[in-house]
Amino acid sequence: MFMLSNWHPAPGILALYKGRTKAQTRNVIVIAEAVRGRMIVEAIGRKGKSVRLTVSRDSLREPQPDLFA
Repeated sequence: MFMLSNWHPAPGILALYKGRTKAQTRNVIVIAEAVRGRMIVEAIGRKGKSVRLTVSRDSLREPQPDLFA
């Protein structure tokens, strides 16, 4: 059964982006809210540079509490 989360990412918060494949899963920083349930996020790209992406809010998850422990 699919469970919806009550967590809503706000600008400036760290989130986990779950892409279509495991290789696309990465930590991102939420920059702003876009339209139609999308968020603008910033991540580290393949070449090590910062990139901005527009992703679905449903693809963002709350990071685990022990992420930096």
